[in-house]
Amino acid sequence: MPSGFDAEKIRADFPVLQQLVNGKPLVYLDNGATSQKPQAVIDEIVRYYTTENANVHRGVHTLSQNATEDYENARAKLRGLLNAADDHEIIYTSGTTQSINIVAQSYGRQNIGEGDEIIVSNMEHHSNIVPWQMLCEEKGAVLRVVPIDDAGELLMDEYERMLSPRTKLVSITHVSNALGTILPVEQVIELAHAQGVPVMLDGAQAVPHMAVDVRKLDCDFYVFSGHKLFGPTGTGVLYGKAELLDAMPPVQGGGEMIKSVTFEKTIYNDLPYKFEAGTPNIAGAVGLGAAVDYVQSIGYETFAAHEEELLEYGARALEQIGGVRIIGTSPRKAGILSFVMEDIHPHDIGTILDAEGIAVRTGHHCAQPVMQRFQIPATARASLAMYNTKEDIDALVRGIDRVIEVFS
Repeated sequence: MPSGFDAEKIRADFPVLQQLVNGKPLVYLDNGATSQKPQAVIDEIVRYYTTENANVHRGVHTLSQNATEDYENARAKLRGLLNAADDHEIIYTSGTTQSINIVAQSYGRQNIGEGDEIIVSNMEHHSNIVPWQMLCEEKGAVLRVVPIDDAGELLMDEYERMLSPRTKLVSITHVSNALGTILPVEQVIELAHAQGVPVMLDGAQAVPHMAVDVRKLDCDFYVFSGHKLFGPTGTGVLYGKAELLDAMPPVQGGGEMIKSVTFEKTIYNDLPYKFEAGTPNIAGAVGLGAAVDYVQSIGYETFAAHEEELLEYGARALEQIGGVRIIGTSPRKAGILSFVMEDIHPHDIGTILDAEGIAVRTGHHCAQPVMQRFQIPATARASLAMYNTKEDIDALVRGIDRVIEVFS
């Protein structure tokens, strides 16, 4: 175990992990779908609703002033988490899906036309496929897909060949939710920028596992969800370079996103509020700020080393079980162990594991093109977080042994 890291101490911070499920101690290995929440985040949400619940901005009374301060302090924490240049480059959203849709419906509609091309990869989540398909259908543009190899790695030669004067945007995942592959995003961005093409990264599966520096990466947009970073559901972030966001039109109209409204003309608000119409998820933002505090108090470097050790331990353990095949074997992975078993459907695997108190995800993981690439209907996916332990992996192995026993 990495020096200074105590997974058992971390586990104690997460109340949901202390329970029994089906009479067995809970082994939670579904962090790729959503992470559990530490008591510090739960307490902060309760504190907000208990002591200062009020709408933010423009209120002169004390509760509104306090709520606004906490809401904007959380934005500053998110700016620090990503090392963005300014707080106004951080747009609050409901999650990765909404963040991508804002870029598609605002930047995309403004900058992509007939015959233009958008590049994605074969390992994207549906949220980074469908909005671009909708835009391409509307504009007469073309969606280009970078293939992957049998290990689940991006074919960079193919990507480089796809880049052309017709390419108007690259939108690609940082870490695959179905395979765990960490993509060579630095190279992806460098090659795109050499041709003047902006890049958006889907960081939903990256931010919970590794430090992200958007200025060092030089990505143009970066998106992620709060609920995968030990924060509340219904929270997310769209980071964009200020000059791009400034030039983009808003996609929703209403309160907050305006400076002035008359029946003759509306003047839109400045960043970031131009993209934040209506009453926001204030408690969610405050809770997400607390999640950032929690993660940074532990330190990415410390728990990332723990997770890497767990991933290697888990991969070795699964490889030793007859009839189990890991899908996604890139040497650069984060937190995902997807696998199939001969003649046993993943849903049956998941059901038997659940009876043992083990939570995994089964299905196509909103990444059906990945399943088609590997010619399988679905996988069972064990996904890790900082609070998981080798004992959790051992329990998973025993659970798989139980699956084999049931089907033998």
